[in-house]
Amino acid sequence: MKLAEALNLRADLQKRIASLKERLIRNAKVQEGDAPSEDPIMLLKELDNNIVELEKLIKVINKTNSITYVENESIADIIARRDVIGLKLSILRTFVNTASEKIDRYSNKEIKILSTVDVAEKQAEVDSLSKEYRIIDTKLQGLNWTIDVVE
Repeated sequence: MKLAEALNLRADLQKRIASLKERLIRNAKVQEGDAPSEDPIMLLKELDNNIVELEKLIKVINKTNSITYVENESIADIIARRDVIGLKLSILRTFVNTASEKIDRYSNKEIKILSTVDVAEKQAEVDSLSKEYRIIDTKLQGLNWTIDVVE
């Protein structure tokens, strides 16, 4: 199985588990004399089976990412780099949006609010990080379809 297929299966399992959680919550209580719309015991068994399957799949994906190297860097390391770039990008985007908001004053007597940074410079940094993130993510997406999972 290719890594991309395993990642798709993982996403599907995570959605199924989220759905089971919602169904369990909806069937946790009923009025006296009523029956739940679905049997919670059966839902719990299905949840357990899905969680066991998800754990196995996550282990296979993580092992594959850890031992597969591209240009002297493991897939796990590439993912970590992409994720921290994404984190910084998210924070910087919010910061730049806030710093660039124009505050209208109704009269010259009101206090003027100024940005604490050069917004254009920070926006250039956001653009550069966005490009770097896209390049890494595209590389990973391509690799996922060429790498066989290690079981």
